[in-house]
Amino acid sequence: METPRLPPGQTLTEKWPVLYYGGIPRIDLAKWAFAVEGEVESPVRWTWDEWTALPRKSVRCDVHCVTAWSRFDNVFEGVPASEVIARARPREGAAFVMVHSYGDYTTNLRLDDLMQDDVLFAFTHDGRPLTPEHGGPCRLVVPRLYFWKSAKWVRGLEFMRGERPGFWEQNGYHIRGDPWKEERYSDPW
Repeated sequence: METPRLPPGQTLTEKWPVLYYGGIPRIDLAKWAFAVEGEVESPVRWTWDEWTALPRKSVRCDVHCVTAWSRFDNVFEGVPASEVIARARPREGAAFVMVHSYGDYTTNLRLDDLMQDDVLFAFTHDGRPLTPEHGGPCRLVVPRLYFWKSAKWVRGLEFMRGERPGFWEQNGYHIRGDPWKEERYSDPW
Protein backbone atom coordinates (compact mmCIF):
# COMPACT_ATOMS: atom_id res chain seq x y z
CA MET A 1 0.00 0.00 0.00
CA GLU A 2 1.33 3.41 -0.99
CA THR A 3 1.98 5.95 1.76
CA PRO A 4 -0.20 9.07 1.34
CA ARG A 5 1.54 12.40 0.75
CA LEU A 6 -1.26 14.70 1.89
CA PRO A 7 -1.62 14.86 5.69
CA PRO A 8 -5.09 14.90 7.26
CA GLY A 9 -6.94 18.21 7.04
CA GLN A 10 -4.71 19.59 4.25
CA THR A 11 -5.66 20.84 0.75
CA LEU A 12 -3.21 20.61 -2.15
CA THR A 13 -2.18 23.81 -3.96
CA GLU A 14 0.19 24.53 -6.84
CA LYS A 15 0.76 28.10 -5.61
CA TRP A 16 3.12 28.98 -2.78
CA PRO A 17 1.09 31.31 -0.55
CA VAL A 18 2.93 34.15 1.18
CA LEU A 19 2.29 34.21 4.93
CA TYR A 20 4.16 36.09 7.64
CA TYR A 21 3.50 38.06 10.80
CA GLY A 22 4.60 41.68 10.94
CA GLY A 23 6.83 43.21 8.30
CA ILE A 24 9.50 41.68 6.10
CA PRO A 25 12.90 42.56 7.54
CA ARG A 26 15.33 44.42 5.29
CA ILE A 27 18.54 42.43 5.42
CA ASP A 28 21.84 43.88 4.26
CA LEU A 29 24.01 40.94 3.16
CA ALA A 30 27.15 42.92 4.02
CA LYS A 31 25.96 42.87 7.66
CA TRP A 32 24.21 39.46 7.60
CA ALA A 33 25.55 36.95 10.11
CA PHE A 34 24.62 33.45 11.27
CA ALA A 35 25.65 32.56 14.82
CA VAL A 36 25.49 29.25 16.67
CA GLU A 37 25.68 29.44 20.46
CA GLY A 38 24.41 27.93 23.68
CA GLU A 39 25.12 24.31 24.57
CA VAL A 40 27.85 23.75 21.95
CA GLU A 41 31.56 22.97 22.16
CA SER A 42 32.41 25.35 19.29
CA PRO A 43 30.30 28.50 19.08
CA VAL A 44 30.61 29.78 15.53
CA ARG A 45 29.62 32.79 13.44
CA TRP A 46 29.57 33.10 9.66
CA THR A 47 29.29 36.09 7.33
CA TRP A 48 27.13 35.73 4.20
CA ASP A 49 30.18 34.97 2.03
CA GLU A 50 31.45 32.36 4.51
CA TRP A 51 27.95 30.89 4.87
CA THR A 52 27.35 30.50 1.14
CA ALA A 53 30.80 28.89 0.74
CA LEU A 54 29.80 25.99 3.03
CA PRO A 55 28.88 22.64 1.43
CA ARG A 56 25.40 22.62 -0.13
CA LYS A 57 22.77 20.10 -1.00
CA SER A 58 19.37 19.99 -2.67
CA VAL A 59 16.22 18.55 -1.13
CA ARG A 60 12.93 17.77 -2.88
CA CYS A 61 10.13 17.87 -0.34
CA ASP A 62 6.49 18.59 0.32
CA VAL A 63 5.50 21.67 2.32
CA HIS A 64 2.58 21.56 4.77
CA CYS A 65 1.29 24.80 6.29
CA VAL A 66 -0.64 24.92 9.55
CA THR A 67 -3.28 26.97 7.71
CA ALA A 68 -4.23 23.73 5.88
CA TRP A 69 -2.52 24.00 2.48
CA SER A 70 0.20 21.71 1.14
CA ARG A 71 2.47 22.06 -1.90
CA PHE A 72 4.24 19.02 -3.34
CA ASP A 73 7.70 18.66 -4.89
CA ASN A 74 9.45 21.82 -3.75
CA VAL A 75 13.17 21.84 -4.47
CA PHE A 76 15.29 23.74 -1.95
CA GLU A 77 19.07 24.17 -2.03
CA GLY A 78 21.29 25.33 0.82
CA VAL A 79 23.52 24.36 3.72
CA PRO A 80 22.56 21.04 5.35
CA ALA A 81 21.68 21.41 9.02
CA SER A 82 23.97 18.43 9.68
CA GLU A 83 26.92 20.54 8.46
CA VAL A 84 26.14 23.29 10.97
CA ILE A 85 25.58 20.79 13.79
CA ALA A 86 28.87 18.99 13.05
CA ARG A 87 30.84 22.25 13.17
CA ALA A 88 29.16 23.48 16.39
CA ARG A 89 29.41 20.09 18.19
CA PRO A 90 26.46 20.14 20.62
CA ARG A 91 27.34 19.34 24.21
CA GLU A 92 26.04 16.20 25.86
CA GLY A 93 22.55 16.94 27.13
CA ALA A 94 21.68 19.47 24.41
CA ALA A 95 18.36 18.17 23.12
CA PHE A 96 16.56 21.30 21.84
CA VAL A 97 17.30 24.24 19.57
CA MET A 98 15.84 27.73 19.39
CA VAL A 99 15.95 29.12 15.86
CA HIS A 100 16.51 32.90 15.77
CA SER A 101 15.48 35.06 12.81
CA TYR A 102 15.79 38.64 11.73
CA GLY A 103 12.68 40.49 12.87
CA ASP A 104 13.03 38.85 16.32
CA TYR A 105 11.07 35.75 15.32
CA THR A 106 11.92 32.46 17.04
CA THR A 107 10.79 28.86 16.80
CA ASN A 108 11.83 25.85 18.83
CA LEU A 109 12.83 22.41 17.53
CA ARG A 110 13.92 19.14 19.03
CA LEU A 111 17.54 18.48 18.10
CA ASP A 112 16.58 15.12 16.56
CA ASP A 113 14.18 16.96 14.17
CA LEU A 114 16.96 19.36 13.14
CA MET A 115 19.38 16.46 12.54
CA GLN A 116 17.29 14.76 9.82
CA ASP A 117 18.97 14.31 6.41
CA ASP A 118 16.45 16.50 4.58
CA VAL A 119 16.76 19.58 6.84
CA LEU A 120 18.68 22.52 5.44
CA PHE A 121 19.13 26.28 5.46
CA ALA A 122 17.88 27.17 2.00
CA PHE A 123 19.00 29.96 -0.34
CA THR A 124 16.94 28.83 -3.33
CA HIS A 125 13.48 27.45 -4.06
CA ASP A 126 12.77 25.69 -7.35
CA GLY A 127 16.06 26.94 -8.78
CA ARG A 128 15.63 30.64 -7.95
CA PRO A 129 16.94 32.68 -5.01
CA LEU A 130 14.44 32.85 -2.16
CA THR A 131 12.51 36.09 -2.24
CA PRO A 132 12.26 38.14 0.96
CA GLU A 133 8.53 37.28 1.16
CA HIS A 134 9.45 33.59 1.35
CA GLY A 135 12.28 34.04 3.84
CA GLY A 136 15.21 35.09 1.67
CA PRO A 137 18.05 35.36 1.80
CA CYS A 138 18.03 32.22 3.96
CA ARG A 139 15.31 30.14 5.59
CA LEU A 140 15.28 26.90 7.49
CA VAL A 141 13.48 23.96 5.81
CA VAL A 142 12.19 21.17 8.10
CA PRO A 143 9.99 19.04 5.81
CA ARG A 144 8.61 16.71 8.51
CA LEU A 145 6.93 19.53 10.45
CA TYR A 146 4.38 22.23 9.69
CA PHE A 147 6.10 25.00 7.81
CA TRP A 148 6.05 27.60 10.62
CA LYS A 149 8.92 25.52 12.03
CA SER A 150 10.83 26.32 8.81
CA ALA A 151 11.67 29.81 10.01
CA LYS A 152 12.20 32.62 7.52
CA TRP A 153 15.10 35.12 7.63
CA VAL A 154 17.23 32.83 9.80
CA ARG A 155 20.21 34.32 11.63
CA GLY A 156 21.23 31.64 14.11
CA LEU A 157 20.68 28.71 16.41
CA GLU A 158 20.77 28.43 20.19
CA PHE A 159 21.32 24.88 21.48
CA MET A 160 19.55 24.18 24.78
CA ARG A 161 19.16 21.43 27.37
CA GLY A 162 15.49 22.21 28.02
CA GLU A 163 12.65 23.13 25.71
CA ARG A 164 11.33 26.70 25.46
CA PRO A 165 8.50 27.76 23.17
CA GLY A 166 9.22 30.12 20.27
CA PHE A 167 7.01 32.94 18.99
CA TRP A 168 4.08 30.95 17.56
CA GLU A 169 4.32 28.30 20.25
CA GLN A 170 3.88 31.02 22.89
CA ASN A 171 0.82 32.17 20.94
CA GLY A 172 -1.08 28.88 20.85
CA TYR A 173 0.65 26.75 18.22
CA HIS A 174 1.70 23.21 19.09
CA ILE A 175 5.17 22.78 20.60
CA ARG A 176 6.22 20.26 17.89
CA GLY A 177 3.96 20.67 14.84
CA ASP A 178 3.76 17.22 13.20
CA PRO A 179 1.32 17.50 10.24
CA TRP A 180 0.58 13.76 10.24
CA LYS A 181 -0.70 14.04 13.83
CA GLU A 182 -2.41 17.39 13.11
CA GLU A 183 -0.38 19.05 15.86
CA ARG A 184 -1.60 22.51 14.88
CA TYR A 185 -2.57 24.16 18.15
CA SER A 186 -2.15 23.36 21.81
CA ASP A 187 -2.87 24.56 25.29
CA PRO A 188 -0.82 27.61 26.32
CA TRP A 189 2.39 26.90 28.19
